Amino acid sequence: MDLPTLPPKYKLIFVTITLDQIVEEAAQLPGDVAAELVERILIARHGGIESGIESAWKVETRRRVAEITSGQVKGIPLEESLARAANVLRR
Repeated sequence: MDLPTLPPKYKLIFVTITLDQIVEEAAQLPGDVAAELVERILIARHGGIESGIESAWKVETRRRVAEITSGQVKGIPLEESLARAANVLRR
């Protein structure tokens, strides 16, 4: 790819950034912006989520939230669910 020719008074500077620097910068982003960044990277690398799958997950998420909100299902604290997951992965 040929770069455009710039007038002599302009200087083109290329800056390299390491993966650690990217992670450090991303860690400073607000949560919603970081989530959008992750989503955009995943879409760029792997394509978008099929609309049928995305719709099904939205329905499932709404159903689960409704069950917890109504008291039909009791939520599990994050620490407990992470400990359970860790135990399963150790097997």
